[in-house]
Amino acid sequence: MGTFGVMPSPRPVENVWDYPRPPSIEPSDERIVVAMGGVRIAETSTSYRICETSHPPTYYLPVGAFAEGVLRPVPGSTWCEWKGAASYFDVVTPERTIAAGAWTYRTPNDGYRDLVDHVAIYPGKVDRCLLDGEQVQAQEGDFYGGWITSRVTGPFKGAPGTLAW
Repeated sequence: MGTFGVMPSPRPVENVWDYPRPPSIEPSDERIVVAMGGVRIAETSTSYRICETSHPPTYYLPVGAFAEGVLRPVPGSTWCEWKGAASYFDVVTPERTIAAGAWTYRTPNDGYRDLVDHVAIYPGKVDRCLLDGEQVQAQEGDFYGGWITSRVTGPFKGAPGTLAW
């Protein structure tokens, strides 16, 4: 059984050390539900997975999967050598705001153009992310947004002492 008694994914188990570098982008039909403050803030069965060596996948949901008003753009950006400039959103509900809790690539580099109008969310900053009904565990580290489930094995980059891998 997975977390909270949910059956693990019937999909094949993947070792993150088999993922490529530069990362791959793959369409996904896994059902994703994101909740905060007892409210579903996003839900979709169409997303993209970014799979990179040593990292659990990061999921990018269509912007339309998010409830109206949940994503508030904020100033600032970071740079990914593969995908380009990332822009951030605060994740907002009536109960609380998560500063820079989600990000997007408005004009991604070649090879990642499918990410336009898609948003990734840090699973450790919201109350709950479900992937095909299984509770997601967040990848360690303040910078990474990987989604750990029974579908992936590590070790995973992100914990103290793993940055030089």
